[in-house]
Amino acid sequence: MGKFSKLRKNRKYNYSPRYYDDKGEGSPYKMQPKLDKFRTTVDAPRGLKGKFSSAMSDMRKTGDRNLRLRMIIITAVLILIFLYIIDFDLSIFFTK
Repeated sequence: MGKFSKLRKNRKYNYSPRYYDDKGEGSPYKMQPKLDKFRTTVDAPRGLKGKFSSAMSDMRKTGDRNLRLRMIIITAVLILIFLYIIDFDLSIFFTK
């Protein structure tokens, strides 16, 4: 009876991927986006205030001037299209 009631131990499965070369990069199974190493806001959680301040400092960094100009133009065009769709009257801003 002791032979049937005794449970056998689980076997350990020691798997290593065929083409994985461990060069200190961590686990090959960790899901991490490719651009996370370039982002400054992906650090350890530090509260809402810390995240907001790091996002504001990233925004203040000097970037591509053409990118900012392009973003302003796209935003202005989208706002004008939206105002045209909802039939907004711009004459309320002008005095006669």
